[in-house]
Amino acid sequence: MNGRGLHNQGKGLGRGGGHGRNNGGGFGNGGFCVCAKCGEKVPHKTGVKCTTVKCPNCGHTMVREELLNK
Repeated sequence: MNGRGLHNQGKGLGRGGGHGRNNGGGFGNGGFCVCAKCGEKVPHKTGVKCTTVKCPNCGHTMVREELLNK
């Protein structure tokens, strides 16, 4: 035997084999960024994470609308 039996096959996901956040995908174009503190809503801008946007009303960090609805 050479030590390479069928039972030695790995079954792990390995590096990068997982799905990541949101099951492997973003939320797509459109949608809104919402303030979790005061509820202010602003349109989401493509390429800009909502968590980097400050609420124009109260200054709190905003989150993607889809995340609040979970």
